[in-house]
Amino acid sequence: MPFSHLSPLFAEALGARGYTALTPVQAAVTTDEAAGRDLIVSAQTGSGKTVAFGLAIGGDLLEGDRLPGAGAPLALVIAPTRELALQVSRELGWLYAAAGARIATCVGGMDASKERRALNAGAHIVVGTPGRLRDHEERGALDLSHVRAAVLDEADEMLDMGFREDLEALLDATPSERRTLLFSATMPKPIVALARKYQRDALRIETASEARGHGDITYQAMAVAPSDIEHAVINLLRFHEAETAILFCATRDNVRHLHASLVERGFSAVALSGEHSQNERNHALQALRDRRARVCVATDVAARGIDLPTLSLVVHVELPRDAEALQHRSGRTGRAGKKGTAVLIVPYPRRRRTEMMLRGARINAEWIDVPSPEDIRAQDRERLLGALLAPVEVDDEDKALAERLLAERSAEEIAALLVRAHRAALPEPEELIERGPAPERVHRPGFDDTVWFRMELGRRQNADPRWILPLICRRAHITKTEVGAIRIGHSDTFFQVPRAIADRVADQVRRTMSEDDDAVIVPAPQGPPPQGGQGGGRGAPRGPNRPMQQRAPGGYKARPAGPRAPRRP
Repeated sequence: MPFSHLSPLFAEALGARGYTALTPVQAAVTTDEAAGRDLIVSAQTGSGKTVAFGLAIGGDLLEGDRLPGAGAPLALVIAPTRELALQVSRELGWLYAAAGARIATCVGGMDASKERRALNAGAHIVVGTPGRLRDHEERGALDLSHVRAAVLDEADEMLDMGFREDLEALLDATPSERRTLLFSATMPKPIVALARKYQRDALRIETASEARGHGDITYQAMAVAPSDIEHAVINLLRFHEAETAILFCATRDNVRHLHASLVERGFSAVALSGEHSQNERNHALQALRDRRARVCVATDVAARGIDLPTLSLVVHVELPRDAEALQHRSGRTGRAGKKGTAVLIVPYPRRRRTEMMLRGARINAEWIDVPSPEDIRAQDRERLLGALLAPVEVDDEDKALAERLLAERSAEEIAALLVRAHRAALPEPEELIERGPAPERVHRPGFDDTVWFRMELGRRQNADPRWILPLICRRAHITKTEVGAIRIGHSDTFFQVPRAIADRVADQVRRTMSEDDDAVIVPAPQGPPPQGGQGGGRGAPRGPNRPMQQRAPGGYKARPAGPRAPRRP
């Protein structure tokens, strides 16, 4: 029996839930060495931590295979967010169902008077968020004097969110002989300090992989022009066609904007952010579980406590603030042994910062291109063939309709109409700034008689052809078909335009130049320096075409040589 060392009550509950073996963290907290001791557990999100601490505190709560009569709570579980607290309550509910457990949930955004009535009626386990639990405790509705075990779930996040004072007040209200279990995906110094203050001879359990952030998640990153971020999101969703996907944004406004844009394009999407009530959040999550929605656009408030079994794609539309936030966001997928994909959409200027963050998280991400419309259509064809060729049961009504169609149209026409109907229901992919060979190596016919211009941005400022080209077009009021070769140097970039429009281009770049311009464009009759020479590179002499660059808050700022042209009123 895989659960022979557990209480029969837990063994039956796990078997009924479909468990065939314990996860590493669940096995670690149920060993003889861990029995009855304070624990500091570091494990990745999605590793079964809720069931783990439910099993770990069983010995403190159960009397035989039953719980005593419900009164003052015997166990206190504190979680950082409403979603996580509600999820913990559900998990402990089925784990302790046979023992007759009464579980009270106390979270912000819910009816506080209803929670107080539940506490007054008696509960074995109380699960809640720090602020609401402390409010009930201060009002006398929550009696913590009989607590035998206290669990801090996602303790690092609670400290990051400023709940230290609430946590300490709650722990101070519990008996000193209680067990204290700290569960956290990371172990920063504040967690160690909290453990030192409230735990005795704690056993440290570490089940997180040191090699990378999460073994069941494939990490990918793609560099895009800032103006193409939304298009990259659309193409990612269309390429993967994940059963459930979550998109992370930094602010409520960005969640609102991206959600509206996706719905307008035909995606079934819901939004989650701090501006939504608990009722709205519950409806959004239920829509994802019921498959009525497939995409969730969320702020970091949703990075904790969301457990969607079908979630296989996480997209960081806006970069997380640090490596820990990256791991917590990405940990929404790849849970309980399932595989998942996490994709970071990186604006070109922030690629270096992103690479540093990935190294800090010990994550080896593959840098890939944004899926093109051709890539997406190829995937669509494979998915359609798989769906149509899969064995299905057909009833008499379906056969009758098929015979009627065959009487009116040929089999080829019916198949073509079926493919067309399938494609019509899919959102169209987006065209991004052209990929392929870098423009500095491309010379198109029709550009034999050209004039060179020089822009004071180069590799030193992370210049890339895919965003340099739109900048040139915007400043010169020309289309990309009117730009010839582009050559990017260390501190400057040269580009060609046909001689027939050179005067107009020179006039336009002068007119569109502002006083604090970071991308000054001037004619360069001599053209770029020879490849491999000093021009535009480190150590090249300054002259009329190589003015001094000065650092400014926004990066390196190029100052044009000579007097400025008068500003356009």
